[in-house]
Amino acid sequence: MKRWIGLWTVMAFVLTLVSAVHAADTLELLTWKGYAPKELIDKFEKETGITVKPTYSNNEEMIAKLRATRGAGFDLAQPSQDRIASVQAEFGLYQPIDYAKIEADQVVTSMLEAVKKNTAVDGKSYAVPHVYGTSGLIVNKKYAPEAKDYPALLNEKYKGRISYRLKRPTLIGVAFGMGEDPFALYDDPEAYQALMEKVEQKLIEAKPLVKMYWANGDALLQAIRSEEVHVAMGWDNGGWKLHEENPDIDFVAPESGALGWIDTFAIPAKAENTEAAYKWINFMLKPENAAVFTNMEKYGTASKGAIQMAEPDVRANFERSFSEAAIDNINWYPPVPARLEQMEGKILDKVKAAQ
Repeated sequence: MKRWIGLWTVMAFVLTLVSAVHAADTLELLTWKGYAPKELIDKFEKETGITVKPTYSNNEEMIAKLRATRGAGFDLAQPSQDRIASVQAEFGLYQPIDYAKIEADQVVTSMLEAVKKNTAVDGKSYAVPHVYGTSGLIVNKKYAPEAKDYPALLNEKYKGRISYRLKRPTLIGVAFGMGEDPFALYDDPEAYQALMEKVEQKLIEAKPLVKMYWANGDALLQAIRSEEVHVAMGWDNGGWKLHEENPDIDFVAPESGALGWIDTFAIPAKAENTEAAYKWINFMLKPENAAVFTNMEKYGTASKGAIQMAEPDVRANFERSFSEAAIDNINWYPPVPARLEQMEGKILDKVKAAQ
């Protein structure tokens, strides 16, 4: 009997050792489709000897998977920055980032600071920026050369040639165009309500100027392409796509700041291989590697200097629309309190119903 007990003890030790070795050699990555290109996985594996096992997901699924295991099963996840703080406060799914292990000199400072701020819970921050995208203005400069900020969407000069969605980004953009900072009022519902009512009034007054409230991105692009619309609120990639077809059309980062989202790197609470996680973060934010990603996906990254290493046509898009100052001026979406979304919904309903 003692011999069998001893044998089982040895076997258990061997299995534990094998499991530990496997964990040290593997990065379990929970990410978005396209965020871990095979070319970069192969390069990382060759450089480090660590096998990358990606699982493709989205924000809702990431939260569900990590809640089910209480933060176990993955070494690194990539939630959007505005989907971290509330989840962390309620469920504790992530561990604080050790920023000393991040090669900060290769990260755009304004993005890193924004993510630290927007993922902070009890004085600790939980993410590193990776991929970003923006919305702002798409302008036909042949007809609207002076359209450089959100007030152009309310300008009589462009009557019948304006388009935007009746969604919260429009409320936010118009508020910034008024010289206000709606994000700074997130903790003051009464002040936010007052600001949104001012935005509501401006949008109601401007209804006769609007050609169409777009709901379908393809329909918007076609309306701009056909020159039915000269000034619109839209996303960067849409404007750049149209610029390839017609150099008069382009994405314009508004003077009061484009609106930006960031998908991040966050380490789950029970990650088994945090060393590999930090290696992958730093690897993906190296300019030469981030440039490969941007060439493939056409999204920008928080990697400092990566755009300068991108393919000429991709680089040209970013450089036309975003100076370094314009990048630093992006208004990054923070987590939005649920009660404010309800408030915005009522404002938008009033704009829709107004005659």
